[in-house]
Amino acid sequence: MKKVGHVISLFSSLAEGQTNVELFSVDTKGIINDKHYNKNADRAVLITSLSSYELMKKNNINEPYGTLGENILIDYNIYQHHAGVRVKIGNVVMEIVQLCTLCKGLSSIDSKLPKLLKEDRGIFVKVIEPGTIYKDDEIYLLD
Repeated sequence: MKKVGHVISLFSSLAEGQTNVELFSVDTKGIINDKHYNKNADRAVLITSLSSYELMKKNNINEPYGTLGENILIDYNIYQHHAGVRVKIGNVVMEIVQLCTLCKGLSSIDSKLPKLLKEDRGIFVKVIEPGTIYKDDEIYLLD
């Protein structure tokens, strides 16, 4: 197990929109009480790296955290890892499934975003071991 970073922010998708939270509970169906809960276990949680927001800022796109639709914003560039790699955040174990696919919603923020963030928007993970994730939790890569 190797420590690689920590959680910067957490977001839950509710009917009224993306909400910044201090913690959330997850199980194998996703984030409990999230509007996407029990929709697709392989896309249960979206993790985004601060590097995505840094890339946006370098291109004069200044948006607040949560704009990219992430559930977990971290200070580690996780995009370099492939499907099957497992990470532990707090007491939750998750497995990388795939890079996040781009959606038309990014164009409504800025027309440059889809091309700019093609492989840097986020990564989908599925929950292997349920638990609770807190803001500031440490992140570990599992062997």
